[in-house]
Amino acid sequence: MIYKKSISGLTFIVAVLGATAAAAGIFSTGGPGEFQLTSVRGDVIDIYGKGLYRHMSADVAIQGIAQDWITLFLAVPLLLASLFFAGKGSFRARLMLSGTLLYFFITYLLYLVMAMYNPFFLGYVVLLCASFFALALSIISLNAEDVAAQFQRDLPVNLIGGFLLFTAAAVASMWLSVVVPHLSSGTIPPEAAHYTTLPVQGLDLALFLPLCFVSAILFMRRKPFGYVCAPVYLFFLLILMTALTAKIIGMALTGSDPFPAIIIIPAINAAAAVFTVLTLKKCQAPSVVLKQ
Repeated sequence: MIYKKSISGLTFIVAVLGATAAAAGIFSTGGPGEFQLTSVRGDVIDIYGKGLYRHMSADVAIQGIAQDWITLFLAVPLLLASLFFAGKGSFRARLMLSGTLLYFFITYLLYLVMAMYNPFFLGYVVLLCASFFALALSIISLNAEDVAAQFQRDLPVNLIGGFLLFTAAAVASMWLSVVVPHLSSGTIPPEAAHYTTLPVQGLDLALFLPLCFVSAILFMRRKPFGYVCAPVYLFFLLILMTALTAKIIGMALTGSDPFPAIIIIPAINAAAAVFTVLTLKKCQAPSVVLKQ
């Protein structure tokens, strides 16, 4: 299997460091406890004050811990299981491996640029590096023409692609509703808290949502690379939306109002699960096809 050793080594690094970082976020203690801080903009911010995320705003820290639970008990096991079965020659597992690596890449890109500096900074650096190169090798090892041939012709590409387009549009609309009114009024969104900018909204709008859009268009046009991008993005989306649903639950339990995300995110999560299963079922052959 091409790049097997490299992909396996990098993926193992991601799994170990991902589990360690997530466990540290969940179980670390210490710190003064919740306190208030006046930002450079003059806003009073509630700071979490405990554990690895002690210097982050309380609502963001709670969301980070909720996602850490999903990373530790869902994403890491999926990463190791998909690596094992991909090594055995499973085509479906290779797509799942790439999707899970995309989740780790995006997650720790956001942690690196958003989480306040903490003792795991270099861990985030290594996680981002290892997940990026593992993902790149996993994708380029697949022959797009041969991958496309593995799917049955009755795969509903327009339905699945339409779902991805809807997802990109819905999330973009949600984030623009946060950003645009404040740009128009010359004010600062409360989501900025004591941070320098809005990294989640910015990276989503600039990179991850366009990736979703392009994957959908390529898939709907039955382009060979679309058969690589769309299934990988679907599996990534399933894990990410599960993590975001956990975040919303965490916010609701602390008394925050997660509307409209509490409607949009779980709906996308459920649909992603349905379309991921449907896509994997339409694979004709279990064997992985690698570029020679």
